[in-house]
Amino acid sequence: MVLEALISAKAAEKEPWEMFFVGMLYAVIAVFLGLFVFGRSDVSLIIVFLTVLASTMLMYDTLKVEALTDKKSKTEKSMLKHHARAVAFFVFLFLGFVVTFTATYIFLPMDMSQQVFQTQISTIQEINSPITGQATSTNHLTSILFNNFRVLFFALLFSFFYGTGAIFILTWNASVIGVAAGMFMKNILAKYLLSSSLGVAYISSLSAGLFRYLLHGIPEMAAYFIGGLAGGIISYGVIHKNLGKKTFSKILQDASALVLVSILILVIAALMEVYLTPIFFR
Repeated sequence: MVLEALISAKAAEKEPWEMFFVGMLYAVIAVFLGLFVFGRSDVSLIIVFLTVLASTMLMYDTLKVEALTDKKSKTEKSMLKHHARAVAFFVFLFLGFVVTFTATYIFLPMDMSQQVFQTQISTIQEINSPITGQATSTNHLTSILFNNFRVLFFALLFSFFYGTGAIFILTWNASVIGVAAGMFMKNILAKYLLSSSLGVAYISSLSAGLFRYLLHGIPEMAAYFIGGLAGGIISYGVIHKNLGKKTFSKILQDASALVLVSILILVIAALMEVYLTPIFFR
């Protein structure tokens, strides 16, 4: 495909910031095709599917490169350092997705955006409903950790069985965060438009909305990808018949280290969401 030829895994690791624009392009094309080819019916999942489809080959190439790195790395430190490059460019890819989905939600007419992203909106409502009312910070933290670990488990599972499955988790969460940020921004816009110029309203709402959700969203997505990377590396080792070999034992050891790192990051992200984010957004 043309989109697959835009950038390789090795090139992306050298210039990870470029993946932000690649992610935007993938998502923009997915939104365009979803709206004008399939219409509004169930388009929320079609947009995610098309974005995933464009990213699949890049994800596969990345898993291949990282699995080969596991075999060559002599220490855990060198292995984690190399994997950090892959995580970095997928974070930028994720940011590109988020910005596109957020902009799409904001600039579409209200009734149309509600229909186009109805699945994401339902998910946001389900996530928010358990923490309304008299919920304590401890209960909130427990709920967030449970949800984060559940998503991490599925990232591992998807990547193990499907190889590139983590990209689906990444894209789906990008669409949910993008819509949540868009909803937050539209609420701010409604207030600003009563007293400020349109330009000030858009700039203020954009910065506030992205900061509100990316403050803890970026480490969460990094953790999910790290977990997905671990599952994908194991899957690659199984496919290439490394079971029972010394190299597979090393792959399992490195994958375990990646999972532990992802768990630690998720705990930090949850603490940020419960105790840090409310300081800025009450």
